[in-house]
Amino acid sequence: MNIFEKFDHQEILIIGDVMLDRYLTGAVTRISPEAPVPVVLQQATEDRLGGAANVALNVRSLGGIPILCSVVGNDEDGMAMTRRILPDNGIDASGIVFSDTRRTTVKTRVLGNNQQMIRIDREDTHDLNAGEAEKLIATVIRLLDERHIKVVILQDYNKGVLTGPVIKAVIAAARARGVLTAVDPKKSNFFAYVGVDLFKPNLKEIRDSATFPVQTTLDSLQQASAFLREKLQNGITMLTLSEKGLFLDDGTAPGRLYATVARTVADVSGAGDTVISVAALGLAAGLDMDTIATLSNLAGGQVCEFPGVVSVRRDVLQAEYENWMIHNANK
Repeated sequence: MNIFEKFDHQEILIIGDVMLDRYLTGAVTRISPEAPVPVVLQQATEDRLGGAANVALNVRSLGGIPILCSVVGNDEDGMAMTRRILPDNGIDASGIVFSDTRRTTVKTRVLGNNQQMIRIDREDTHDLNAGEAEKLIATVIRLLDERHIKVVILQDYNKGVLTGPVIKAVIAAARARGVLTAVDPKKSNFFAYVGVDLFKPNLKEIRDSATFPVQTTLDSLQQASAFLREKLQNGITMLTLSEKGLFLDDGTAPGRLYATVARTVADVSGAGDTVISVAALGLAAGLDMDTIATLSNLAGGQVCEFPGVVSVRRDVLQAEYENWMIHNANK
């Protein structure tokens, strides 16, 4: 069995902020007589899954079984997501909780002649209320007890789903059941993820949260990892460094830098979603840390070659990994 076959059928629970990325596309041939703005003659509308739902798409693309757990509005968009869009994409929506006090997050982009003209966000970003948090926690516990979940991903976008009480309860429930936890954090609750197995901030997030300057040198990144471990008692630190690659420290040996492969970068959006998906599946499959870091680094780079948010392609990742192995074996 090759390492990619080990991803097959691994059940991954993804908890966090979900959203719809809505694209209104059309042609621009004139300027409005009402104001100096282009008139877009709408030709198509497309809804894509974003936020934590994009992590679920990546898990599915790699052969895993994603189970999505979040809170959406009891509105038309929330219903469309759970009844049509998630099922159409092969994603289990049984962990979605509906709220009467929040709107489903929708980011609408208007594109004219293939260029984005404007983006309109409709969302509520306040924390879940106590009742919503209790429902979400109860749903997580039910899924942990009913399904054969190997890893829980906490995917935070600062939209209010991952509150302090939710984070603490989810980590405790996972640990009590021997389920691994992996976190892609944001600043608001950066230090709330105490006791997680894998903590994966990007360079900006660690720079914003550390009490000292963080550079992309090995010594500086090792210092940042030690700082995080002191604060969080996490097992593994993975820092994504954009064009500088990836840093991994599992606490058993000095951390290591993984350089990027030369690419033509079109868009870095969604790369973090891909990295945490690969890392979580690697943990679920029992891969060694070096392989997890290499695959995560290659996958994050792969999706940057395409405009917009796209999922990793397993066949391309496998080919790139095999080429990487051959190249490094000849060194």
